Amino acid sequence: MRNYIVKDLMVPISEYATVPEEATLFEAVLALEKAQEKFQQNRYSHRAVLILDKNKKVIGKLSQMDFLTALEPKDANLERIRRFKWFGFSRKAVALQQEEYLKASPPIPDLYSKVAKKRVTEFMQRPTEGEYVDENATLEMALHQLTAESNLSLLVARKSEIVGILRLADVFAAVYHTMKESESLQGNGEAG
Repeated sequence: MRNYIVKDLMVPISEYATVPEEATLFEAVLALEKAQEKFQQNRYSHRAVLILDKNKKVIGKLSQMDFLTALEPKDANLERIRRFKWFGFSRKAVALQQEEYLKASPPIPDLYSKVAKKRVTEFMQRPTEGEYVDENATLEMALHQLTAESNLSLLVARKSEIVGILRLADVFAAVYHTMKESESLQGNGEAG
């Protein structure tokens, strides 16, 4: 059975979608699309774009959820409606209130052009200390780090340099294959 370490599973930063901090959301979407087209290795497609400063250092990440959140109207009334669930209202009741409120908002396609021109730094998430993992860390360590804060990915570091990204999907695949291999060995009477 294979003992994986993080660098065995990570996607090197050179193969990941990146944009400079001055990029617009539209440029980030194009970078993500290009990276997904290039990364056809029977692996899961990319779901985020890394944001780089002028020194090519990672300063943030823009996920698919961040892209979609950028399209949502930002106003206090909508936020109040979303807080209804804190007072015991069902998801359905909150969704119905949101739907009613959003009927008066401009349609999302009308927002595309405006949002597409905004800078990625307005919507990116800056990495927290718990989102970094050493390239030589074990699969078990990475698994614990991903699950501790429900991260979908971790930035892989070699000393202080980010060299790749470790995605939840790749960790899951490694765990699944290891489990499958282990069960096959036990089923054949080879483990014990």
